[in-house]
Amino acid sequence: MKKILVIAAICALCVSASAQGPQRVPAYRGLIERVQPNGDTIHVYLRGDEWNHFTMTEDGWQVMEDDKGWLKYAKKNRKGEVVRSWRKAHDAAKRKKCEIKWINKYGVKRG
Repeated sequence: MKKILVIAAICALCVSASAQGPQRVPAYRGLIERVQPNGDTIHVYLRGDEWNHFTMTEDGWQVMEDDKGWLKYAKKNRKGEVVRSWRKAHDAAKRKKCEIKWINKYGVKRG
């Protein structure tokens, strides 16, 4: 009986050691419609791999999600790191002149 338990334990270890790790697949390449917390929609693309990934608008501006679910434009801080800004993101057709001026000056273009 003891031999059967030892053999079963060894077999279980072999099976678990040879089990395949998680599958790595690229991000979905199509356009995604995201709903902002206020009900507005924004169309975005996911880009990247398992080490580096980001979200961008249809016209290539990088956006980042905050803890409340808002997609906001990305900007660079003083150290040159890409961080989330305070400005809420919109589709290109819904942007106002002041928003366009802001993203042209501070936004991160990834397209």
